[in-house]
Amino acid sequence: MLETTKHQTQQQTTESVINTDALKSGACQSDVEAGIVNRWSVDEIVALFELPFSDLMHQAQTIHRANFDPNAVQVSTLLSIKTGGCSEDCGYCPQAARYHTEVENEPLMKLDDVLAAAQEAKDNGASRFCMGAAWRGPKQRDLEPVLKMIQEVKAMGLETCATLGMLKEGQAEQLKEAGLDYYNHNLDTAPEFYGDVITTRTYQDRLDTLGRVRNADIHVCSGGIIGMGESRNQRAGLLAQLANMEQPPESVPINLLTQVEGTPLHGTEELDPIEFVRTIAAARITMPNSFVRLSAGRQSMHEGIQALCFLAGANSIFYGEKLLTTGNPEAATDKKLFAKLGINKI
Repeated sequence: MLETTKHQTQQQTTESVINTDALKSGACQSDVEAGIVNRWSVDEIVALFELPFSDLMHQAQTIHRANFDPNAVQVSTLLSIKTGGCSEDCGYCPQAARYHTEVENEPLMKLDDVLAAAQEAKDNGASRFCMGAAWRGPKQRDLEPVLKMIQEVKAMGLETCATLGMLKEGQAEQLKEAGLDYYNHNLDTAPEFYGDVITTRTYQDRLDTLGRVRNADIHVCSGGIIGMGESRNQRAGLLAQLANMEQPPESVPINLLTQVEGTPLHGTEELDPIEFVRTIAAARITMPNSFVRLSAGRQSMHEGIQALCFLAGANSIFYGEKLLTTGNPEAATDKKLFAKLGINKI
């Protein structure tokens, strides 16, 4: 099998294989000191997808073991603190006001209710509590009560995460001061497919928000949704966007489209489960130091597919009965699966 290093990428074809030995611990120290960033082409990532399955899994597992405990998974809980009524037109989202779904427009949750949910998440073994609001972006009057939620959840000993939409100048700094550890803002898909899914905000809008988060010294959580009708090249294109950031996201959620009746993507041909596992493996290889989260869509996955995802390098999950508005395996079910696989919670 032909193997080349990242410094020989000009000579590669889509049939060649990246030398993952050089990537086991991410960029080497000399590269870091010199400011060199390893960049992945879409063709190189497609080549990973096209490997025989056992070879791809071996490479992903090798890199995973070099950077993480292979039997440990970080556990987060996601709570929708403001549900429905969003002005955006994301084709996958039941919270968009323009779509006729069963999701109602609800007000921002009260602080006490959020803290009760956070305590329950902590009691169930979650180490991170994520708060999501269906806004295009928070106005200052929206942000003030969320800052208090972050402060109080942080005081409970949980890591804090928020996904509130696009951030304006200065808002990321307020979130940081309140104690926010992670901010989630997904790229969703590759740039060339993005316009088929969303028209009310641009790809650059998303990158600008991620830049503000990074500049405020908040950890970045950013990934995408698989199974929206994109091609394999476009799945590779999403991973290339994430992996080629000056500093890749610390957390990379890989979501499987959960189809909701009333949204434009309802009725999309379902993605083959093995292709989803390949996506997890490619994410692990291209982002060796990131937590790769097996995120939305787990409810539809047989536990054997979930086990393959963990073998491919997924080492983070959402825990609990709901992800914003869609279902998720219950905590008791996840505990049983972890026991079968010998997985410990981080």
